[in-house]
Amino acid sequence: MRFLHSLLLLAAGAAQAASSWGFDDASVVMGPKKSADRSVIKFTQTSPATETVSFSSSEPLKVLLTAKEDGKAKRPHQAFLVLREPSTGLEAPFPMTVKESGKAVVEIPIPPPPIQTKPPTNARDASHHARTQKQADLPIQLAIAAEPLQASVVIGSFGSAEALKAPAFDVAVVRAADDTKPLAYEKPLRYGKLEEIHHIFRAGEKTPPKVVSAAFALAVVATLPAIWAGWFRLGANLEHLPVALSQSPLAHAVFFGSIVAIEGVFFLYYIGWNLFQVLPLVGLLTISIFLSGTKALGEVQGRRLAGER
Repeated sequence: MRFLHSLLLLAAGAAQAASSWGFDDASVVMGPKKSADRSVIKFTQTSPATETVSFSSSEPLKVLLTAKEDGKAKRPHQAFLVLREPSTGLEAPFPMTVKESGKAVVEIPIPPPPIQTKPPTNARDASHHARTQKQADLPIQLAIAAEPLQASVVIGSFGSAEALKAPAFDVAVVRAADDTKPLAYEKPLRYGKLEEIHHIFRAGEKTPPKVVSAAFALAVVATLPAIWAGWFRLGANLEHLPVALSQSPLAHAVFFGSIVAIEGVFFLYYIGWNLFQVLPLVGLLTISIFLSGTKALGEVQGRRLAGER
């Protein structure tokens, strides 16, 4: 039984070990083909390169490998070369181009030049500019890193095979000697809590000068004698006042008092009240004038029809 149990565990471990992704024939190539400065650094799935790769502004960084599943060359669903900045943990993935034979390659373009290129002036330059812009540049956070970047290979696909993430080599970004343009990272604007804002509101509207108000008030008062003279001349029936108050005292008193109260509300609005204080009172007084005036004017109309006026 122990032998059978051990055999089952060995078979399960072998199946699990075989069902995983890996790579072989991996290398980092620096420099153009057939050049004396061309260098090739080898690394494996279990043994990262001990030599730090220099990523300068004169040549791209090219990585080649062969992806394998169960020890057989095969094309995975995804394969990336990931550059990681060790102090911040920021990562930048670069997808590999993989063939059906499992051979994969990724070429990271050189960092952007310090001198801005001129805009394209013809169709040929515009086409070349568009192809260049499609390539992914090295992020500024990684380009200004003080420590070497950590490069890892990530391979995965559909199915039960276990994905792979293996360290490959270290990359030191080296700027050219004539590159004097300072590189700095500016954090993007993010929505969040901002500093407290203190608003300064303009001064509220003030009443007109007292001299102007007094002048208009005197102009109104000066017309009162003319109004009274015209009233008496046209036949003001003051002798009917006791009769009107005796027949409908409440209606006449409320009607006249409401008119005087509205004038008082307007005066309060003039000296300092606001609309939210004035409008409710004006609304109530308007209803009072309508209800009491209907009855008071009805009483006056009755005496007019009776020939007493």
